[in-house]
Amino acid sequence: MDKQYLKENYEALIKDIKLTCEKTGRDFSELTLIAVSKTFPAEDIVFVNGLGQIQFGENKVQELKSKFDILGNTGINWHLIGHLQTNKVKYISDFVYLIHSVDSLKLAEVIDEQAKRHNRIIDILIQVNTSNEDQKSGVEPRDVKDLCAEINKLDNVCIKGLMTIGMFTDDEIIIRENFKTLKNIYDELMKEYNTFQYLSMGMTSDYRIAIEEGANMLRIGSAIFGYRNYSE
Repeated sequence: MDKQYLKENYEALIKDIKLTCEKTGRDFSELTLIAVSKTFPAEDIVFVNGLGQIQFGENKVQELKSKFDILGNTGINWHLIGHLQTNKVKYISDFVYLIHSVDSLKLAEVIDEQAKRHNRIIDILIQVNTSNEDQKSGVEPRDVKDLCAEINKLDNVCIKGLMTIGMFTDDEIIIRENFKTLKNIYDELMKEYNTFQYLSMGMTSDYRIAIEEGANMLRIGSAIFGYRNYSE
């Protein structure tokens, strides 16, 4: 990909995030940006990393592992933001920085088991299905508190916060409600868990709304790398 295009995209995004923060009274320094690099080559990650971006996210375990094998984790924190099957945890458990998509005790127990094998604690987010869509992963909002309580008993897993994906719709009111739901749960659980740090919500299409509704972690790919050609 044309590197000037990447540079312009990245700088425009940072500028817009800062502007959105100013408009909403948010502190830009409190936000963490995940550059979602799925389907894009390692050389693009290297270039964006050189612009000062440290956090990179992948949806699929195989692609995440492949890029880690090429680039390592020097200067890069690798996030798994997509659905994670229990039988694939072992492939990323020695290096993953944060797993965003934990939605069951069973998955958390496997992560805990793999973390013990590598003598480390793996940080996770609980994925919540705030849009009530059957095709989406995530625990139901009413079950988040109980799931956190069970996972919190595990020694080698640390719950760092919550994640959601807003409904794919042009209706801003619905998206905003999805994010408000997660923010309310997050604020309530913050009182119980001093490990809570991240409220991960907002992508290219809705990150401004997410910032307005309290997100402090954004997962943005297309606005940086361009739109993907999934037919390739």
